[in-house]
Amino acid sequence: MTLHTPEFAADPHSAYQAMRDHHGPLVPLELAPGIPATLIIGYREALQILSDPLHFPADPRESQSDRTASCPVLPTMGWRPGAPRTTDPEYARNRSATTDCLNQVDLYALRATVERIASRRIDSFCEAGSADLLNQYAIPLTVEVVHEVLGFGPENGRRAFSALIALRNAADAASAQRGDEMLTAAIAEAVAAKQVEPGTDVTSWLLQHGAAENEKALIDQVATLYVTGTEPTWNLIANTVLLLASDDRFGGELLGGALSIRDAIDEVLFTDPPVANSCFSYPRQPQIIGNTWLPVDQPVLISLAACNADPAAADGDRTGNRSHLSWGAGAHSCPAQSVAMVIAQEALDQLLDALPEVRLAVPEAQLHWRTGGFHRALAALPVRFPPSPPLNLG
Repeated sequence: MTLHTPEFAADPHSAYQAMRDHHGPLVPLELAPGIPATLIIGYREALQILSDPLHFPADPRESQSDRTASCPVLPTMGWRPGAPRTTDPEYARNRSATTDCLNQVDLYALRATVERIASRRIDSFCEAGSADLLNQYAIPLTVEVVHEVLGFGPENGRRAFSALIALRNAADAASAQRGDEMLTAAIAEAVAAKQVEPGTDVTSWLLQHGAAENEKALIDQVATLYVTGTEPTWNLIANTVLLLASDDRFGGELLGGALSIRDAIDEVLFTDPPVANSCFSYPRQPQIIGNTWLPVDQPVLISLAACNADPAAADGDRTGNRSHLSWGAGAHSCPAQSVAMVIAQEALDQLLDALPEVRLAVPEAQLHWRTGGFHRALAALPVRFPPSPPLNLG
């Protein structure tokens, strides 16, 4: 069984249900040819693993081999010096620095930044009556906002985004490696610029914090924030627009005031989280979860999407319920939740204030989901709406 097929991308929910019917909460699969792993689709089992970094460490160095070196998903699962792929004491040091610096982000100023950029993006297509809200709105808005949060200049930002797209579109191990090298080079230049001229941004604060063991670790910290702050956020925005534009029940409750934008985002985080499968760990000794033994050093992957849908943990009406695992859990939970939520919520608020009658331009079944086992990502989101005058007439 594999996650990297067009069929899985088109209907992952049916695939997860079939896995549950045949295997229960732990599913054997291949991440790539010859790379076995275990996918966790049980909510309680996932919490047990995520809460036990001693027995399920995220550092893969003892597990990587010649086989994994040629794996096209190595940039996603391989070792890096930043916090997500390390264990204590490295992890605690890097995580503390990342959290401290993200906590310095002024969320009120961030809302104003998103509003400014969103208005400009909406003005670029509002008179046309149609748009691709992924590629014309969610992606460019998110990228521009994250560039400001990290303090990237225009040229640094352009190079980082080009590298991100190369990495995103990589079809094999060699192209993934090239994209990763491009991104590292772009981030290294951005870090070097901040060493010369620091500002009020996360990259400068990380430099001032001094927790990174060396420059390579610092570059990886910034690169991790860039990758995890961009694509998942723009997919969260797009997936929420899709819900509102295609689900008359949900859209009607939102416009009628029964639900908020935050409720819509939380519904997507339960049902179609942008990071669908993540949180790799690598047991150092055989571990038993439920009635299943997990082999030594074989990757364990949490299906955040499937765990959220676990019937054993279902709780009926999810309104106001934020017990999903889409931000992770335990020691490796996402440290940038507040920043990501401000970007997504403000982007959606601005869009729906300006264009409240957004509807899909094609039947939902004709939308194309990008192939890949780790994300839930549309290739495009074509919509129609009544043409509207620009927000900024000056």
